Amino acid sequence: MPEKKPQNAWEQVGRYTSLAFLLPASTFAGYAVGYLLDRWLGTSFLTIVCLVLGMAGGLFQFIRQVLSESNRDDG
Repeated sequence: MPEKKPQNAWEQVGRYTSLAFLLPASTFAGYAVGYLLDRWLGTSFLTIVCLVLGMAGGLFQFIRQVLSESNRDDG
């Protein structure tokens, strides 16, 4: 079994900072895509649909990264 090397403090800061920006960035991206699609297609519901999809995708990715971090720390 390979030995765990200690993590650099800046590496940890970068990893956890990316988690802090993940959910707002995915929410904004979903909103922006939905807004642009609504303007292009002349509809009015795609903004909400894409916003919800962006939030769900961001939350899913956040949970995946947190679980990956906890498995990395445990094993």
